[in-house]
Amino acid sequence: MSVNGKRIGFGFTASHCTYDQVFPELERLVEAGADVIPIVTYTVRTTDTKFGKAADHVAKIESITGKKVITTMPEAEPLGPITPLDCMVIAPLTGNSMSKMANALTDSPVLMAAKATMRNQKPVVLGISTNDALGLNGVNLMRLMASKYIYFIPYGQDDPYKKPNSLVADMSQLQDTVIAAMENKQLQPVIIPHGYDKIN
Repeated sequence: MSVNGKRIGFGFTASHCTYDQVFPELERLVEAGADVIPIVTYTVRTTDTKFGKAADHVAKIESITGKKVITTMPEAEPLGPITPLDCMVIAPLTGNSMSKMANALTDSPVLMAAKATMRNQKPVVLGISTNDALGLNGVNLMRLMASKYIYFIPYGQDDPYKKPNSLVADMSQLQDTVIAAMENKQLQPVIIPHGYDKIN
């Protein structure tokens, strides 16, 4: 299986420091022939940080995908019943959005798109980037890992000594995870030393 011709939703949440790892993977999906539908949270659309301006991030996403970014929940809801996806990706996925998803809260376009996709019994691929995955958010991470239709880009501790509770996905494995998820498989190993692909 490949991503060629597949409709893939791609949701961005506000882990701004991770975008430079995600944008190349978004480009790879498009280059591989995927029909990528971009979706952003309200925070991504409106918040400027030291990692760049919100408008510039949105413009880059639209430039890569060739599509206008979905920015509202009414725009995202039809991805379930009317214009369904083959797979939904959320990368990066913050701890905040992860905790909401694990507890069935839908308060952003990205989470609405994920809910709409699971409604159709299609896979949702998560690329986590959170400083508290091994802290209070650990229960939410494990709840999602045990949930049907949810798959994870392999992840590991990015800075075990300075940030021992932090986990970040190896975004270079995004496309392989999507392909496996569309075959109802979790790419393994799912828990890795961060930068696993570079040291093996």
